[in-house]
Formats: sequence, structure tokens, C-alpha cells
Amino acid sequence: MKIRVGIIGGAGYTAGELLRLLIHHPDVEIAFVHSTSSAGKPVIDIHEGLIGETDLVFTDQLPPIPLKGELSSNDDVASTPPSGGWGVDALFLCSAHGDSKKFMESNQISKSLKIIDLAMDYRDESDGFVYGLPELNKKRIVSSGKIANPGCFATAIQLALLPLAKNNLLKNEVHVHAITGSTGAGVKPGATSHFSWRDNNLSVYKVFEHQHLKEICETLDCDISQINFIPVRGNFSRGIFATAYTESNLTIGEAVALYNDFYRDAAFTFISDKNIDLKQVVNTNKCLLHLEKYGNKLFIISIIDNLLKGASGQAVQNFNLLFGLDERAGLQLKASGF
Repeated sequence: MKIRVGIIGGAGYTAGELLRLLIHHPDVEIAFVHSTSSAGKPVIDIHEGLIGETDLVFTDQLPPIPLKGELSSNDDVASTPPSGGWGVDALFLCSAHGDSKKFMESNQISKSLKIIDLAMDYRDESDGFVYGLPELNKKRIVSSGKIANPGCFATAIQLALLPLAKNNLLKNEVHVHAITGSTGAGVKPGATSHFSWRDNNLSVYKVFEHQHLKEICETLDCDISQINFIPVRGNFSRGIFATAYTESNLTIGEAVALYNDFYRDAAFTFISDKNIDLKQVVNTNKCLLHLEKYGNKLFIISIIDNLLKGASGQAVQNFNLLFGLDERAGLQLKASGF
């Protein structure tokens, strides 16, 4: 029996990527895609890349929740609809930041319903949510029912620095520059995502004050002032190219060995001994890392696709862990390389 899922906030970029993955996931059936702005429209009217792959229609109504007496006696068995409510076993929340908490507070949520929130509402692990970075919290994710998916910048930067932080080797200030594609700004157009402004252009924003700093420092167990983060808007659609450097006594051989050991069981994070470029990860759920040493400075490059490993791909990775599936299920994606 396939796992039935629902999507809340189905018209945005992350929801579009999520649909692309789940439609072809071998263990998933999509029960509904909820959107107040696109209700009644075929999903392919908004996510045109899915033409020929789905006949789903957006709805602004949630399926009726059965009365208590109509619930299955196997209510705790996730694969028995409608055990989780709304006839689904898992719910992906893809709405704007702040809307997930409103949804959770305004609806009666079954304890057996698995929740994966792609917004930033529960990244502080409030209300029983677990921070969904599998390279850090895999065991906790497996035993959880509610996952707060990490932010895209946060994912790239945390994966760059976690081996140092978790071995008590992140002692000094860290300098981070990270450039993101325009899809990181969301589907609604704005002055800084308009093509005529973004094309052939670069700009910095939220210098030292980006909202992802809080979750980064909570994970790395460091003070926000220790991470000097400069976010940059790039003139490309998708991907994050992050560089970080900090003082370190490790030799390059020791650093590479440390990183290889830390990520030895990671499904999607890999260390490259060669310099890396963004096209190696775009359209995949991979994070690639490359390390170099310059004097007393350890230099790290970290690259991800902001819509996949930075959002929907990682959400599916967390979904797989929640339901005891192969962590890579539905995520065998290839980069074009050119």
C-alpha cells in the first residue's frame, strides 16, 4: 500500500519541485494539493513542467476528517488511511513563513499524521518538531513525527562547518560568502527578482543579519557574532555556492580525513578532492564539499541546489526516513554537468 500525502501551499517553487519528486516516488500517492490562490486549476497550469505527468487539480478545501467513531481501529498504523487525518499519512507544509504555525494552530492534527514543514516556523524545534538535517539528526528524524526542514543557506553553511563544530574545532570567527539563485526569493516577483534587474547583476543583502543565522548557530552551538555571513543575490535561477574560511591548526590531510569520516554514512553529502562548480549539484539532492588550506586558514566550498537539498529534496529525504524507506527513494537525480 502506498503512503498517501497531501501538500499545503502547492503553487510555489518548492511545492512544484516537491510534486516533481513525489509524482514519481515509488512509495507515494498524492491525495491532494491545497492552494487558495490556484483552487480549481489543474496543477499543470502553474507547474507547466509537469505536463503529461499528472492530472491533479488544486483545491482550497481539505478532505473531511472522519468522525471519531469512523476512525480505523488501526489509527496508529501510518499506512492505514485515514489514520493521519484528511485521508493522508503525511502532510507537507509549503506555505509562506508564518503560515505553517497558523495552519497547525487552526486545525486539529492527528498524532499519527506525519508533518514536514518547509517554512521556518518550527526550526527552533518548538511544539515537538525535530530539525530535519539528516547529516546531523538522522536518528531523531526516524523516531519523530514532525520535521522542520532546514533553510537553504543554512543547509549549505551547516554542512560546510558541522565536522569542525561537532569535533570542538570551530574556535575562531568564520567568514562566509554565499550566492543564491533567484528562486530562493520565492515565486512572487519582486524588485530584486525581476529578470531585467537580476540578469547580469550581483548584490548583497541582509549582511550579518540573515534570518538563517539563528538556526545555523543553534546547530553549530556558536554565537551569532562568530559567523560573518554575507548573502549574495546571483544572476542564475537555482543553486547556492557558499565559501567559508576560518583559522585552523589542522593540516589539509587531517581536515579531509575529518570530513570524510563525519559524512561517511551520509546519503547525499560528498567530499571532492577537486575544485567544484555549481552545475555539479543543480537538479540533484547532493551537497558537494571541497577543502583547501592556505597558511593557517581552512577554506571550504559547499554547493547545493537551493530547491532540492535546500528545500524539497531534503523534505523527501526526511519523508523517507520518517517512513523507514530507503533514504534515496525518489531522489536518484542527475546533474546535467553543462
